[in-house]
Amino acid sequence: MISKLHYISTEKKDKNHLLHIQEACEAGCRWIQLRAKNIETEEYIALAKKAKVITDLHNAILLINDRPDVAKAVNADGVHVGKEDILPSEARAILGEGKIVGGTANTIEDIQRLYEFGVDYIGLGPFRFTQTKKKLSPILGLEGYLSLLDECKKRGIDTPIIAIGGIETKDVESILATGIYGIAVSGLIANAEHPDKVVLALEQELQHQSTI
Repeated sequence: MISKLHYISTEKKDKNHLLHIQEACEAGCRWIQLRAKNIETEEYIALAKKAKVITDLHNAILLINDRPDVAKAVNADGVHVGKEDILPSEARAILGEGKIVGGTANTIEDIQRLYEFGVDYIGLGPFRFTQTKKKLSPILGLEGYLSLLDECKKRGIDTPIIAIGGIETKDVESILATGIYGIAVSGLIANAEHPDKVVLALEQELQHQSTI
């Protein structure tokens, strides 16, 4: 079961990935993606092992961004691959069956490609400008989501699609109204004074939309 709320880790001067993941898990997030950039393999594995301890304690899913080798080394639940990263099929071959493989998309061609690879979910974005990711793809906005999801219906693509990129609490209702499966956030939780309240509000909105 793919969660409707994904948290993607970030790092700041006063808080590292682990502290953010700890806070997100304590706030109620149960789907965590560790996204550490410009880091050596051994350091990434060491970081991922510590993240796995936290997510296991909270019965949360742990995915590793970009690196199926790291995910395999720490027995993570899966991997998320970007448009310019390893192919989903290669990632699955490394991880083996039973693990989650997600991918990033920005266009209908991206979505079609990931669908044909058989990914478990698709992260579609960015919704708006975000500073948490370099080499940002073209902004989609609500019109972009509506158009792409409509095309997915025409093509019979039923892979869960997760909205990502600069999403704020005020955006969630309108994004979900497009028919999107769920949302992925980073700064919205990491920067919150009370992450638990943010997560509760997001979960309530996600639950409300799923019953409409």
